[in-house]
Amino acid sequence: MRLPISSNTHVLVLTGAGISAESGVPTFRDAGGLWEGHDVERVASPRGFFDDPLLVWRFYSERRAALTGIVPNAGHRALVDLEARLGDRFLLVTQNIDGLHLAAGSQRVVEIHGNLMRSRCTRCDRPSFADTTAYRAGVAPMCGRCKQRGEDSILRPDVVWFGEPVVKDALPRIETFVDAAGAHLVFLAIGTSGLVYPSASFVDVTRRAGGTSWLVNLEASANADRFDHVVLGKASQELPALFAT
Repeated sequence: MRLPISSNTHVLVLTGAGISAESGVPTFRDAGGLWEGHDVERVASPRGFFDDPLLVWRFYSERRAALTGIVPNAGHRALVDLEARLGDRFLLVTQNIDGLHLAAGSQRVVEIHGNLMRSRCTRCDRPSFADTTAYRAGVAPMCGRCKQRGEDSILRPDVVWFGEPVVKDALPRIETFVDAAGAHLVFLAIGTSGLVYPSASFVDVTRRAGGTSWLVNLEASANADRFDHVVLGKASQELPALFAT
């Protein structure tokens, strides 16, 4: 099977944990949603951070360290090649926070859940900044700008936690792309569970726009029956074939 692409085709891509798992990034869904016996929501929620910021920072520091040596795979690279063909008729939305799409060379990317390798202040309006530090256990990084003002403010990873809205301006950017595409829209979901909203609703948005939808997954997702085409297999193997000219 090949993805039908014409001179008017607009491709909206959504990627989830599945494509990163092929590069060796661990998924907590496979671990039953647990980390060291803790429910992941405890270390990935505003309440969990308020209760125990040191525990939360240990969790994210370990995740940063775990990305050492992890590189994009053939699935990531295939999406870079597709973007090169389509230009502004391509938009990649990712639920992943590992930055692998950017590392692969993708440019039109919406990191809807943020980026693990960035931090921001919990108090001031300092813009988020690149931060690859894996802080040692018992250390909670503080905001240098607030310190200059004589205030103590803790930093937090620049990621979206349970109970928080997706990254600001992400949905308007996606809506603008869908509106411009109209019936020429092709939606491609890769490595997603089909359970996380609003991303799980993109297939329905595509249908209402008159476009077509494709799913590439190791197994059928929770919303697989709403897609026009379903391809079961590894993204690293299926995407290069799907995009072949």
